[in-house]
Amino acid sequence: MRAHHRGLALCVAACCAATAFAANPVITGPVAAKAVPGDPAHDYPFFAALEDLKARGYVEQEYFFSGTANRYETPDGATGKAIDGGHKYQTRLLVRRPVDAARFNGTVIVEWDNVTSGHDLDIDWYQVHDHLMRSGYAWVGVTAQRIGVEALKVWNKDRYGALDVTDGGTITNDALSYDVFADVGRAARRPHGADFLGGLKPQRVFATGHSQSSARLATYVNSVHPLDPVFDAVILHGGGGKIRTDLEIKVWKLNSETDVIIGQAAARQPDTDNFRTWEVAGDSHVDTQFIASRSKLAARDGNPIAPGFAPGQRGGGRSSPSHSPQPLGAGGNPCELPTYSDVPFYQVMAAALDHLVVWVRDGKAPPTAPPIDVTSAGPPGVIARDADGNSSGGGIRLATLAVPTAMNSGQNSGPGFCWLYGAHVDFDAAKLKARYPTHAAYIAAVRDVTEKNVKAGYILRQDADATIAAAEHSAIATR
Repeated sequence: MRAHHRGLALCVAACCAATAFAANPVITGPVAAKAVPGDPAHDYPFFAALEDLKARGYVEQEYFFSGTANRYETPDGATGKAIDGGHKYQTRLLVRRPVDAARFNGTVIVEWDNVTSGHDLDIDWYQVHDHLMRSGYAWVGVTAQRIGVEALKVWNKDRYGALDVTDGGTITNDALSYDVFADVGRAARRPHGADFLGGLKPQRVFATGHSQSSARLATYVNSVHPLDPVFDAVILHGGGGKIRTDLEIKVWKLNSETDVIIGQAAARQPDTDNFRTWEVAGDSHVDTQFIASRSKLAARDGNPIAPGFAPGQRGGGRSSPSHSPQPLGAGGNPCELPTYSDVPFYQVMAAALDHLVVWVRDGKAPPTAPPIDVTSAGPPGVIARDADGNSSGGGIRLATLAVPTAMNSGQNSGPGFCWLYGAHVDFDAAKLKARYPTHAAYIAAVRDVTEKNVKAGYILRQDADATIAAAEHSAIATR
């Protein structure tokens, strides 16, 4: 009997050792940039920031980090368990942070880079980078998935050739991605090796990700995070299934109108003390705020695709790079309607981030927001629309939609990723004249809606002022 118990104990100990949560990863760097962004040698961080970070008091640095990761069972909406462990990996992170510690607001945003296009995209940075820098956030982008790593090697094999998230080719999917991503959150608080935050002392570490990344984060927060909590809050931007109601951290879903259509209406759940959902009416999954930056990045750095990956395939449609701008003009746009909503989702996301800081730090709950009106939850959800094609009610309704000069929709159709691009169709002169008899009337309407959104907590004062100023300088009803 005693021998049996001793053997059982040894077995349990061995299993635990194989699947134990690893120590913080080893951070090396910063990796030197030997060329300026745009140089054909590509010896600088892939998709280095477009902005003049130095002028904003920020610095960008790239680091490599290595460690060991587990594979997990991830049951739907429930705590999982480690299958095995000890799988070696090495990948990269990109940090953009305040140079002066006095400017740091105490919050680190760790973004799970999106790889739907066949390479890393830091979508949330380009949604809210202006707000992050004016408010003192630190941002860290993580290459957590195999596609991202392999595309980096295509772009510059000499710089990135040693990176691997497959344990030497033995793991052929993204099973290690949960620990790879979470390890950066651990290292933000307790660096081992180089301190990629440059001595900044985080008070809060938030996880965020867009689209496919948000779906993986939803799985992580439901099944893996409870095993070894890392993050103080998780932001699911444009995706992810239902979130379990017994989590002790804050989880916030931020959805565009497209997201409501393609599945989020069917996945709605009530707000709680630890959960929020905001839906932005009229916005598309990929909108003009992000695509403006994405176009410049692609023009500068190209469009490397991981070998064997074919972005843009959906239902037999033709291949086209996801999250890349579709050309407009005669015969150039493969989508049914002109692409990309003008509704400024970034304004709502900026407000949500500040609310989330207060929610985590002080326990003050953020405001709730009504869902977008639908006639069917689907999927696909069917949006209630007015005669112009705009959402007719519900959701967070920014002035671009509530005081319209165009049809802005999260819906479009056509090959490739048209279903994510949404649509924008300007009103003609006759419609604008009928709706806004004077320029002053248009400005007054914009100001009224915008001030109400500030009061409700859906946008920040800086963005409200910019919206009103844009209306004042517009040509609407000026002749």
